[in-house]
Amino acid sequence: MAKALELDETAAGHLFNLARSVSGSGRNIPSSSIQRVRPSLHQLLDSFTGHPAFIRGRRTEVLGMNALAASLLTDFLAKPVRHRSLIRWAFLDPEARQRYADWEQIAASMVGTLRLDAGRHPHDPLLAQLVGELSMNSEEFRTWWADHRVVERRDGIKRFNHPQVGYLEVNYEALDVTGAPDQTLFIYTTDPGSDSEAKLRDLAALLNGQGPAPEA
Repeated sequence: MAKALELDETAAGHLFNLARSVSGSGRNIPSSSIQRVRPSLHQLLDSFTGHPAFIRGRRTEVLGMNALAASLLTDFLAKPVRHRSLIRWAFLDPEARQRYADWEQIAASMVGTLRLDAGRHPHDPLLAQLVGELSMNSEEFRTWWADHRVVERRDGIKRFNHPQVGYLEVNYEALDVTGAPDQTLFIYTTDPGSDSEAKLRDLAALLNGQGPAPEA
């Protein structure tokens, strides 16, 4: 069927996950299941002092992040556990609409990522609760969720409007965490010599209480 529908690798994998869930062989995640990040990975995140970095888990939840990522996005780890998902922030927090320069594109992509997660974990009650909350509070989410599109981003560009340093573009890479199912490490970088590189450096300096770096 996947060949007949000319599905790409991501969509074909989603179709197989759905088939397994119908046959009863899908993974069942109890509501008490909590993903944790290894201490060594927290140390790794903190070592990226010049690059925003975070680890995303199921339901687009942020499981760990460094200070620069918290400043560029929002401090997810300061939020209640149930409010730490990227997609919940994107749709329900007005700050996210201001922070993402391409909010509509990013938010629609997140819906596709959550749909992919739902195919992998069809019996996850916390995911069902999240979908219900977003459906009740966002017409955009309801519309995009209904089209059943799946998305798995591995690299690309994201554009931000930051209240302290202004507009900047970052490149991102998404890497699977070995030995930790459903955990993905995201690292943001900027093009060498670009205005965005300078602005990210200014943001890091502000975090360290140094003020913006002087212009060359």
